[in-house]
Order: sequence, then structure tokens, then C-alpha cells
Amino acid sequence: MGVPALVMLALGLWGLDRGGTWRDEAVSLQVGRRTVPQIWHLLHDVDAVHGLYYLLLHAVLAVHPGEVALRLPSVCAAAGTAALVAALGTRLARPRVGLWAGLLYAVTPMAGHYAQEGRSYALVAAGATAATLLFVRGVGGGTWWPYGLVLGLTCWLHEFAVLLLLAHAGSLALARAGRRVWRGWGCAAGAVVLALVPMVVVSRGQAAQVAWLRAPTAETAERLLRGFLGPADEVFWVCLGLAVVGLAGLVGRRGEVTCAGVGLPVVVVPPVVLMLASQVSPLYVDRYVLYALSGAPLLVAGGAERVAGVVARLRPAGRRSADRRRAGAPPVSRSPYVTLTGVLALALSLLHQFPLLQKDRDPGRRPDDLAAVSRLAARRLGPGDPVLYLPVQMRNVALTYPGAFRGTRDVALAAGAGESGTLYGREAGVAEVRRRLAGVDRVWVVADRRVLAGRWAPRNAVERAKAAVLRQEFVVRGEAVRGGVTVRLYVRPVSAPPAPPPPPPRPERW
Repeated sequence: MGVPALVMLALGLWGLDRGGTWRDEAVSLQVGRRTVPQIWHLLHDVDAVHGLYYLLLHAVLAVHPGEVALRLPSVCAAAGTAALVAALGTRLARPRVGLWAGLLYAVTPMAGHYAQEGRSYALVAAGATAATLLFVRGVGGGTWWPYGLVLGLTCWLHEFAVLLLLAHAGSLALARAGRRVWRGWGCAAGAVVLALVPMVVVSRGQAAQVAWLRAPTAETAERLLRGFLGPADEVFWVCLGLAVVGLAGLVGRRGEVTCAGVGLPVVVVPPVVLMLASQVSPLYVDRYVLYALSGAPLLVAGGAERVAGVVARLRPAGRRSADRRRAGAPPVSRSPYVTLTGVLALALSLLHQFPLLQKDRDPGRRPDDLAAVSRLAARRLGPGDPVLYLPVQMRNVALTYPGAFRGTRDVALAAGAGESGTLYGREAGVAEVRRRLAGVDRVWVVADRRVLAGRWAPRNAVERAKAAVLRQEFVVRGEAVRGGVTVRLYVRPVSAPPAPPPPPPRPERW
């Protein structure tokens, strides 16, 4: 358990300070810095599904409110998950299977990516993997209440972790578990579902937050599979082949769960169920089922162990191996060279995928870099300058990096984010926004590039009014683009009655 945890910790800490956050991380940072009453006020209207995570972040950021501290819980959670995967492999098979599975989780780029995200998904993966380990112990005769407690808390970190119950039910079916085991698991599962009911009721009322999602396709499923097994072709096909070999141990003795009997349902059931449900009401995003990744290394490591067994069968049999064959038991190679060979193969996999891990540390690999936008704004904006955010979500830049916008005048703001219990603040109505814009001759606009390019039309009336006033009454004097965000200076054209008005000047590129 220790070696995979240390490898994951090292990879997680490498390049942790990217010098900027993207929009989702920025929400975590600015909400985590609010007071507990302000966070509680926010959760009544939005992001209830992340409420427990925000409260945890509030405690972490109280020590040091920076980007590294924001991501440290995810790094530690990812290291814990690698250790827990190793513990699962050890309990379900043998120590070297656990070592291989834990290391494979640690070097998977998808695990490394979310280890460096200031969001709840790495913590959900750790909780789900811990619950799976407690599930295995419960099947083996342990008590069930720790399983229900851990999975219940994990579901409060993200409610889609409840799909893990279906995966565990599949494992029980494959193990042909007895009534006592089903009864114990059923009581724990029922407690988890009952504890989650308040969250489900509240989050259903906030479903508009995920209205941007689209139904997953076959390409979505293929991308997730590559994320689980490794995006590089060579790594992907080797891992896929070993996982298929590992399926030979899907069903073991009655009442006992196997490595494949646990790994396959965990890696398949939650994503497939969520993808199918999303054909009716889109709810699927890869990160929502990150916790299912822990099943893939168990399958691959189990397959590698079976390959090692076949190799042992083909080798000249010693006296002990001959006795095992006569007894009908499969041959098992106990040579440390087999373990070392697997570790070296995983090291080769890490080296092969190292460029992908290196690129992932670049802020440009995220959808946007709000720190870069704030640095640009700090160079251009001055005290008293009017600023307009289009749409309202772009105010996230100023809320996360307030120093760059200190002294500026927010044209559309009616109430701040903390006091209004919203993510980005409450804006004035259409008439008031038009009146305020009528009183300025120049305005800085921090906008989503898609809105300015006409590729996305906001439904909100205030957003449409902002865009209409800028288009009808102002011209662009200059602009700069950072990722998906544009900072533009709009000015009112000077009228010249004796002569026809000149064409709008082309934006100056800074």
C-alpha cells in the first residue's frame, strides 16, 4: 500500500502550483473563502451537491487561502485511493496483485489529472474505494455499519456515488452470496439511500445548473474507457488485453468475491447506468464517475497474475509445483522476479505516458486560465473604470482574484455574491442595466468568447440586454484573448454630423 501511495503523492505534488485556476476550481476557491453562514446561504439555491466539500475547503483555506492549499486535499485523497486499491488487490488476490493494481492507478493520467483539481472528485474516489474495501470485508464476515457510514458520507460529497450500490449488488450476485450477506448489505444500502434523500430533493430543484450537458454517445464511452486504461495506444491495448484475461476469474467459490468479481462491476455499472439515464435526462460527465476508475487496475492486475500463472505452468515443474498440480491447484509463481517484472512494466508505462502527464501541468490544458485573465485586467484597468461581465459567470475572475479589479466599478452588480447567496452575485434588472450603461462613454467587458462571436446566445434577458447595448451603442477599441475569455474595451463613437460616420475601427490587438 505504501509504494503506490508514495508514487501517487509524488505525481500529485509535481507541478501542483500551476499559477492559475480554471472556472470550476475558481468557484471552489472563492466559495471556500466565504464564511460558513454565507456558504450555507449559497447551498439553498445552488451547488448543494458540493456543500460538504465547500465546508471542508473552508477549514483548509482558513489555514492558507491559496491555490496549492486548494488542491492538497485532492492530492492526499488520490494517494489514499492508490493505497486502497492496493489493499483491495492484496485482500482479493495476493500482495503483488495489490502492488501492481495500486501502482497502475497511480500512473494512470486520468487519476493524476483529478489529483490536481480543486474539486471534490478525487475525494469521492477515495471514499468509494474505501467503501468497496469495507464491502469486501463485510462479505467475508465483517460488520456492515462502517460500509454504510463511509458510503453515505461519500454520497454527500457527490450524490452519483450512490451508483456504487448497484455495482456492489452485481458483485454479490456474481459471488452467489447467501441470505445473511444480502440482508446485511441490504440494511446498509437502505441506510445510505435514506440518508441521501434530502440531498436528492434539494439537488433536483437545482437541476438547471447542469442544463448545458448533452446525451453521451459511443465516443463518450470510448473516451472514458481509454481514460481508465490509458490514453496512449500501446498502454491501452496491453491493459485491455490483460483485463480480458482477468475476466477468467470473474466467478469464484460460492460466497466469495474475486478480484474480477469486484473490479468489473465497479468499472462498468456506474458509468453505464449514468450514460443510459442521460439518454433521457443528460447528467453524464466523465468526472462524475471517476470513482469507477478503481475497478480497472484490479482487472488488469488480476489478468497479469493469470498470465504469470500460465508462465509458471509452462516452466519445468519443481517438486512443490508437481504436488500442486496433482492436487488440482493452479500453479503460482512465488519468484520475486515476477513481481519486479510487473513493476518494471508499470515504470515503462509511466515513461511512455510521461509527456501526457507533463502537458497536463500546463494551465493551457484547462478550459481557461482565470489567473492569466486577471493579470491582463490588472495591466489595463484603472481605478474607477466601469467593468461589465458577460455573462454573469465571468465575474468569477474578479471574485477569485479581486486584487486585479480593486477600485473598478461593476456596472451591472446589484448585490455581492456572499451577501446574495449566489455564486457570482445578483445583477440589476434590464431597465437598470440599460440606464447604467447609458451613463458611461467607455466600458471594459470581460466576456466569454462564444457570446461575442455569436456562437452562444444567453437565455437570460439581462445578458441579452447587455449584448444588445454593446452591439448597438458602442464600438470596439481594443481586445485581448486568454483561452476562452476575452477582455475588450468598448467606447461610444463620436458623432460627426457634417460627414457620414466612418466605419467602426478594427479592434487593436494588445
